[in-house]
Amino acid sequence: MRNWYHIFPKNTGLSLYAWIIFCLLPFYFIIRSSVAVEIIIGIIMIVLFFTTYRLSFIKKGWTVYVSVGMEMAISIGMTLYFGYVYFALFLAFFIGNIQNKAGFITLYIIHLTTSIAAVTVGFFIQSQSFFSQLPFIVLTIIGVILLPISLFSRNRQEELEGQLADANKRISQLMVVEERQRIARDLHDTLGQKLSLIGLKSDLAKKLVDIDRMRTLQELNDINQTARTALKEVRELVSNMKDAKLQDEVLRVQQVVEAAQMEFKVIGELDLSNIPLLVENVLSMCLKEAITNVVKHSKATLCQVSFENREGELLIHVEDDGIGIDKDKENKGHGIEGMQERLEFVNGNLDYSSNLKGTRLTIQVPTIIQESKEG
Repeated sequence: MRNWYHIFPKNTGLSLYAWIIFCLLPFYFIIRSSVAVEIIIGIIMIVLFFTTYRLSFIKKGWTVYVSVGMEMAISIGMTLYFGYVYFALFLAFFIGNIQNKAGFITLYIIHLTTSIAAVTVGFFIQSQSFFSQLPFIVLTIIGVILLPISLFSRNRQEELEGQLADANKRISQLMVVEERQRIARDLHDTLGQKLSLIGLKSDLAKKLVDIDRMRTLQELNDINQTARTALKEVRELVSNMKDAKLQDEVLRVQQVVEAAQMEFKVIGELDLSNIPLLVENVLSMCLKEAITNVVKHSKATLCQVSFENREGELLIHVEDDGIGIDKDKENKGHGIEGMQERLEFVNGNLDYSSNLKGTRLTIQVPTIIQESKEG
């Protein structure tokens, strides 16, 4: 409901001055009467109407409908005895601001019916007065018909717009949270791989420092280069200026695997013609995380990546001959969880199996079905 002090309706097509006139006119219609008793009764009815009308804005529940009922009765009385029909416009405005749909429909029908009936009877009782103000009475009836519907629709639209604004605000907050999680995953994937490589090369350099000085210097140089690469990738990641290409990622993971003194194999042809750029970026990050897990946890000597293009989907298999992982273990690690979350975002799927002979991880994403020229 509107605030209790909104006696004069807003945005109804009439200016404030017109509503002031509607408030002052009833006194003119009453004073025209030569009977003092009628003048006193009329003034009491006017004061009672505005008092009830003002209080009806702050009432709740059934008391609102009681107040509107009293106002309707006063409006009918003013129409029949004094020829003043314009209280019906105040009631039309109030009814249009009722938010309850059932209450609105009920009061709208009652008010419209009683107003038309009162005006019809008034033409016989107050014929001279009614015919002199016939154009205004017609406009009043039109207002009684259209004003409540217009206000009700506008208020409902404002309510929906408010709900939409709240929903957009909530979506923005969720997007911020999701973006933070995405950045956290990307930083984990990017830094985790490079730091793992630095750790491996540092251990190797420690072992070679007393055996092969030149090889040690080479490993230290690789560590320096890897650190610079990691810094560059973090900067590119934060600035969101780089899209991960899957073919480039295959070359990078090969370097990581070989640096960990594992054999690396690639089987199958990679066809990205039906893969959107977003899906390709997700696959790149998932492949990077899968290889990082192999290097860090598998203790394998062989890592194999296979690409399989099926009708409607692309599969990437990452296999190793390491110690395997426990699929029933509750804590799968941030790497597996991160890959699953990414793939779910692009309607993909992640599955893996493990035994004493190694682990096989399968990444599956749907591809775009290209339409024919005839279609």
